Amino acid sequence: MTIGSFWTYAASLLLGAAGAWAVVRWGHRLALLDRPGHRSSHSQTTPKGGGIGLLAAFVLCSLGVGVPAGFWIPAVVVSGASFLNDRREMGIKWRLGIQFLAAGLFLAACAIPGFDSLSFGAFIGLALFYAVFVAGTANYYNFMDGINGIAAITGMVGFGLLAAYGYMAGKPDALWCASLGMVFACAGFLPFNIPGAQVFMGDVGSVLLGFVFAALVVAFSASPAEFVACAGFLFPFYADELFTLVERVKAGEKITHAHRRHLYQVLANELGVAHWKVSAGYGMVQLAVGLCIWMLAGAGLLYAAAAVGVFSVIWGGVDRRIKNQANLISRERS
Repeated sequence: MTIGSFWTYAASLLLGAAGAWAVVRWGHRLALLDRPGHRSSHSQTTPKGGGIGLLAAFVLCSLGVGVPAGFWIPAVVVSGASFLNDRREMGIKWRLGIQFLAAGLFLAACAIPGFDSLSFGAFIGLALFYAVFVAGTANYYNFMDGINGIAAITGMVGFGLLAAYGYMAGKPDALWCASLGMVFACAGFLPFNIPGAQVFMGDVGSVLLGFVFAALVVAFSASPAEFVACAGFLFPFYADELFTLVERVKAGEKITHAHRRHLYQVLANELGVAHWKVSAGYGMVQLAVGLCIWMLAGAGLLYAAAAVGVFSVIWGGVDRRIKNQANLISRERS
């Protein structure tokens, strides 16, 4: 670590904290307030948009370590639009349109591994897959930011694993350094959000984290095995969202409507587990699964995919058992 990078990471830590502090103090003046509803996991009005410090840290870190403009500018566009959504709800079509546009700009501007060796048809197919992956992850991260600490802890673990992988695998220095900067930014924000939330990260922070994480996965993936391994660093979020999505589709629910059916929400709301315990538990599972998939990915795609499959089966079993227990408790109370 050079002296310059030390100050970059220190500034990221401070900006992550400063953004949260500023919204705690002035959020009400900027109409950045989250009022609880029947789908919320909190019971009092709380400032939101504290993730603005994460955006500032990301821009500073990107400039400081030399991240290509084609990488960080699309992420800033998405995060900026999300900040406006924190102030006044935007239509879902507008949000998705901006996210897919930004994903397309990122893919067009950056050197994506393997793109130059593909046939035209394969190029279009992979580009569409990556665009959906990037925009989808941005939304998944936002959906999973529903209790105190979970988004910041997940960010610290996920970006920490990506930074370590990027360093060990010889990926571009600027990218893994930017990933490390996000670890420090999340660490700066975390004390304002756990154990009791003085401020929420808001879409400006959670959508940014999801977009940047997915973009780094794409940039690091020179092979399918690397893609599976790097995406696996966010395993609990993907697993919880996908299993819950399947449940809701089976139940005939409109998937664009807010809900409280994620596993982490059931644990915190129906079963009354403290938010910090659920968030810390997700972080520990994320670290253990991520390291396991990383080790197996070195043996090839089959081993990495098998590991993801095994963990998914385990997660699905735990998910069903806990939700069945919560439903039983709910019926007994009624």
